Amino acid sequence: MRVFCKNKLGLLGLGILALFAAMAGVAPLLPALDPIYHPIEGMDPRIFTASPPSWRHPLGTDAWGRDLLSQLLHGAQVALLVGIVAAATAVLIGTGVGLVAGYLGGGVDFLLMRLVDVLLILPLIPLIMLLSAFLGRGMSIWNVVLIIGLLGWPGVARVIRAQVLTLRARPFVEAARAYGAGELRIIVRHIAPGVLPLSFVYMSFGANSAVFLEAALSFIGFGDPRTMSWGMMLQWCFKTGHTFSAPYWILPPGLAISALCLAFYLIGRAMEEIIYPQLRGWPKV
Repeated sequence: MRVFCKNKLGLLGLGILALFAAMAGVAPLLPALDPIYHPIEGMDPRIFTASPPSWRHPLGTDAWGRDLLSQLLHGAQVALLVGIVAAATAVLIGTGVGLVAGYLGGGVDFLLMRLVDVLLILPLIPLIMLLSAFLGRGMSIWNVVLIIGLLGWPGVARVIRAQVLTLRARPFVEAARAYGAGELRIIVRHIAPGVLPLSFVYMSFGANSAVFLEAALSFIGFGDPRTMSWGMMLQWCFKTGHTFSAPYWILPPGLAISALCLAFYLIGRAMEEIIYPQLRGWPKV
C-alpha cells in the first residue's frame, strides 16, 4: 500500500474508479424521485425528440425524450459489473490453470497449454456474437459477463504458468517437499502467494478489456437490450442519426468508457511497481 500510495497515477486511477462507483450508487435514486428518469421506460411527456441539456435534463434527452444523465449513471453500474466480475472470473480460472500446468508439468501441462493455444486463436468478438445469436432473447448482461470471463482466461494462464515454472525450482519449494508437504499444499501455501500479485495486475488490465468489449458488443447490437449500458447509448445515438448533430448525446458515454478504461489501466500500472521494484525508479508524470 505504501508503494501504491506513492504513485500519483495509481491514485488518480483509484479516484476515477471511486467516482464511477459513486455514480453507480446514485443511479437508483433518480427513478425513485420521478418516473421520467427511468433510463429505459421513463419519457418526458413534454419532449418528443432529442433535446440539448437543460435544468430538467442536465445532459439532455435522447430521441424518445429519455433522460441521458439517468442512462449514464445506470451505465456505470453495468460497466463496473462487467469489468470487475468478468475480469475476476477470467483471472480466477487462468490462475488456477496456470498453477496446475506450471507445477505438475508433463502431460497435464501439455494438454492445458494446447487448450490455451486453441482458445487464444479464436476470434473473441465473432465468437461472442455467435453465442449471442444462439441465445437470442435469452441473452442477458450476466450471459455477457460469463462469456467474457470464460473466454478471457487463456492469456492469464500462460503468464501465470511461466511464473510458476520459476517458483517451483526455488529452495523453499524443495524444502517443503522434503518435509513431506503434499502437492496441493505446496501449490496453495507456497507457490500461489508468489503469483497472486501478478494475478491482481492482470485483473486490472482484464477489467479494462472487459469494459471496452461489452461496450463494443452493445454498440453493434449484441448486448442485453433490457439493460442500459454506455454501448447501448452509443448504438441508439448512431441508429437515430444523431451522431454528428447531438454531441451532448454521444460524448458522455464515449468519455465515460475512456475514463473507466483509463482508471483500470492506471491502477494496473501502479500495481506493476509492487511486483517489479525496478520500475519504481521510472520518472513519474
